[in-house]
Amino acid sequence: MAEELPTPEELISKGYKPPKTAWMDTPVNIRKGMYCYASTPKTVETLGLPNPRNWNPLDDDWQLPDNWKEIVFEGLRERLDKFRSFKLFMDICVRCGACADKCHFFIGTGDPKNMPVLRAELIRSVYRNDFTKAGKILGRLAGARPMTIGVLKEWWYYLFQCSECRRCSVFCPYGIDTAEITIVGREILNLLGLNIDWISAPVANCYRTGNHLGIQPHAYTDMIDFFCEDIEEVTGVKMEPSLNRKGAEILFITPSGDVFADPGTYTAMGYIILFHYLQELGLDITWSTYASEGGNFGFFTSHDTMKRLNAKMFAEAKRLGVKWILGGECGHMWRVIQQYMNTMNGPADFLETPVSPITGTCFENAKSTKMVHIAEFTADLIYHNKLNLDPSRNDNKIVTYHDSCNPARGMGLLDEPRYVINSVCNHFYEMPSNTIREQTFCCGAGSGLNASEDMELRMMGGLPRANAVKYVHEMHGVNMLACVCAIDRAVFPALMEYWVPEVDVTGLHELVANALILPGEKKRTTDLRGEPLPGVEEEDAEE
Repeated sequence: MAEELPTPEELISKGYKPPKTAWMDTPVNIRKGMYCYASTPKTVETLGLPNPRNWNPLDDDWQLPDNWKEIVFEGLRERLDKFRSFKLFMDICVRCGACADKCHFFIGTGDPKNMPVLRAELIRSVYRNDFTKAGKILGRLAGARPMTIGVLKEWWYYLFQCSECRRCSVFCPYGIDTAEITIVGREILNLLGLNIDWISAPVANCYRTGNHLGIQPHAYTDMIDFFCEDIEEVTGVKMEPSLNRKGAEILFITPSGDVFADPGTYTAMGYIILFHYLQELGLDITWSTYASEGGNFGFFTSHDTMKRLNAKMFAEAKRLGVKWILGGECGHMWRVIQQYMNTMNGPADFLETPVSPITGTCFENAKSTKMVHIAEFTADLIYHNKLNLDPSRNDNKIVTYHDSCNPARGMGLLDEPRYVINSVCNHFYEMPSNTIREQTFCCGAGSGLNASEDMELRMMGGLPRANAVKYVHEMHGVNMLACVCAIDRAVFPALMEYWVPEVDVTGLHELVANALILPGEKKRTTDLRGEPLPGVEEEDAEE
């Protein structure tokens, strides 16, 4: 936890109140704990973005180019011409406020500029001033204001207090997607070299090594080997996953966070165990140490960067000659694939429509992308009775499920994870209905905000989700929060420790692997985390 982070009691007792001045008259107050560090010159240069330099958001001088206003104007004009939806979103909002109390950052901070309608208005007001007749004639009366250095800093501060979760869009009567406005706003900021390090560094790493963490192929291979050693210690079964094998039927790609960050590592071990089990049933699958990242931080940078990072997975599929791709538990990877890929990269026509080699199920929903979410794949296996499961091995876990924003709202992955959980666990409870499924609350640190320096912002933004978890913890004794997103698995441990310390975090396939009975396994006494399985201690006492 950050040293300056207030206690939960102090954070709640702050009693946030709106400012006494109108929003246009309230200057931005950039304060520590509420923003991420600026991107470094090295990462900006790697990404080919302009104006690389050392700068600090707390400084008065952001070292902008002399013509920065012209750059912003041209960037805005270009995107208004290019993206019809963006122009529409600028024009049709009636400021009804239906989205206002739907944003977790507004609920947590109480800052009016974190209302989605007002966050978008930060950009919309400049659009009105520069691109509409009413704004040019009536100015402020038409909701218009000129671009100034104060406005630019306001853009940067609040556009990086949006996790692009799109919960607000569910409630907008006009269907305005405020996340799209945030994406365009961030693109324009990038034209001035105004990014954050927690986004630009992972993208730069992805350019160099194929994944966000900068892991080189040999280190990736070493981690897989370590997992196999741990798995053999728990199960007694030796596993040898296939890596970079040409001619395999399926390429598996998952976020690098699953390979190098707890508790995602247990999810990665779950993948290995599941694939080993399925080999005798006809699964022909390989991992890649080059396209070693499912996540796409380009989604938080620009459309061009998003396109480039998405392309690498399909380039690797072509190199290895596979038929289709199986994707791991990730969030933004799936929204990019489901909602942007065909426009940006085009259909993956060189691959085949995915068909499960175990059940024969044709995944028609992946006919264009040629990529299947592993929750869909595993749910299909269970539905066809292909897995030998003992859910009692998870009896010490009372589970609730977090609908990760992008798979849930972005691709409609709602029922499959729940079907899997109910098949591998005996104790499952839903959070309140207005906090799950399409209305799910965000983790509070998506879209590149998962840094240590903005911990106060994260704890505020994650409060609505934590509050729902706390409810089921107190009502049903829930002690485990499951999710299908690597960012969630990275973010939630700190959030739970802060708000609901009795609750731990797991990926879906860690639970699957605990319950899966492997041929030839020894008597298992622990789960993948080395914790005793339910009943084992009692059996040992009896013996």
